[in-house]
Amino acid sequence: MNVKIIGVGKLKEKYLKDGIAEYAKRLQKFAKFEVIEVPDEKAPEQLSQAQMDQVMAKEGERILSKIKDKEYVFALAIKGKERSSEELAAEIDKLALRGDSDLTFVIGGSLGLAPEVIARANTQISFGRFTLPHQLMRLVLTEQIYRAFMINQGSPYHK
Repeated sequence: MNVKIIGVGKLKEKYLKDGIAEYAKRLQKFAKFEVIEVPDEKAPEQLSQAQMDQVMAKEGERILSKIKDKEYVFALAIKGKERSSEELAAEIDKLALRGDSDLTFVIGGSLGLAPEVIARANTQISFGRFTLPHQLMRLVLTEQIYRAFMINQGSPYHK
């Protein structure tokens, strides 16, 4: 299985990089795992709706260029479906049994995901109504993917 996270912006904080690296190392026994960073679009602090749409569109193009046709895409979106850890694990297991072995999770930039990225996604996933920094979300998501594999293995890690 191949699992990929596409995130907008460069991760700068060492503690986040270290956490992601630790879970990435643990995930290696279950799947080929990679994190792809696409550049964020530089924009002024105060944006009009048209400028926001333009920023999201440019970031969206960069994201879509990293997704292949055969990939099953989870878009992280506030309006997405909330899942428990067990539900995510079951969904990953079901996808693997169905032959979907290329899973891609997409985390947008500070403005969210372009409509084109949402449209390309097979499903939308939400981690609740909290607003979290997208850099922190990469670590949380990586841990939850690892947790899903551990649940599917029957490991006590999940408890």
